[in-house]
Amino acid sequence: METLVAARQVLRWTVRAAACSVRRPELLCPSASRSFSLDRAPEKPVTEPSLQSLVDMGFTCTQAERIYESLSKVRRGGAAKNATSTLTALIVLGFNPASVLKVTETCPQLYTVREAQLQQRIDNLRKLGLVEGSLQRMVAHYPQILTVTLKTVKIVVAFLREKCLFTSQQVTNILRDSPAIVLEDLGQLEYKFQYVYFRMGIKQAEMVKSKIFRCTLDEIRCRHCFLERRGLYQTPDKKGQTLIINPKLDSILNVDQATFLTAVAKASAEEYEIFQRLMAREWQGEEKEYGTVDNDTDDYTEEEENEEEDETGGKAAYRKRKKK
Repeated sequence: METLVAARQVLRWTVRAAACSVRRPELLCPSASRSFSLDRAPEKPVTEPSLQSLVDMGFTCTQAERIYESLSKVRRGGAAKNATSTLTALIVLGFNPASVLKVTETCPQLYTVREAQLQQRIDNLRKLGLVEGSLQRMVAHYPQILTVTLKTVKIVVAFLREKCLFTSQQVTNILRDSPAIVLEDLGQLEYKFQYVYFRMGIKQAEMVKSKIFRCTLDEIRCRHCFLERRGLYQTPDKKGQTLIINPKLDSILNVDQATFLTAVAKASAEEYEIFQRLMAREWQGEEKEYGTVDNDTDDYTEEEENEEEDETGGKAAYRKRKKK
């Protein structure tokens, strides 16, 4: 009889201990009680993932605590409710726990994206040609891409295809290499393209290869104008010919300033610094005289987030704007 009573007591203690560990995840990650105070009354439903559930997903206790810290930065928009689905989507996408932690710490706003929206955005990027590997690298480099609506991405893609006449593959490469383009002002984006295409005489293939959309318009104009005024760059004529051999766009834009000055411009840092100041004044005068570039987004119709991507693309020729 005594043995039976003891067995029942052991069973009760085991059940109580198990229930306690579920209610108090800090028992599994002792340091959690030190790092966090989950200011929630016991009777309120828990909408956040527990530390134990994060450990079950493959995170260490330290990583789970850091996820809580990251989540605490966006206590709005259903962030806690979306946290588990966001983490799961990133793991399914191919990220390991350490990479998931880095992505969410870089962009805590990912927790505010609903599960259905997040999956639609990932699927849309795949439709645009960003296959496994490229997609993961893009999200790791610029996780904000998953916080951008489908409509915004579609507008930028349509702009690149129809107004700039990039091919579908070139658009894919642009998104992969310069994902921040989806949040750039379309007016400024169009002016940047016009400048490189007409003033510098660069075609689409070389633009993509040189990743021009990683550079600001001022960076491009300043280096180009500096070379031009030193007689080291000429705008090609209608036949694409010049009297001198222009340096490649890649060697102008994708090198640090010291290399640009010594290898391409053959000038000193002091000369370039003075030139930059003069150009800044010149551009400010132009802006006051002509105004800023308008954003031409009204040409595009509204599209719902669940619409399929239109793969046909426009064939309208790109028209050069008249100079004022």
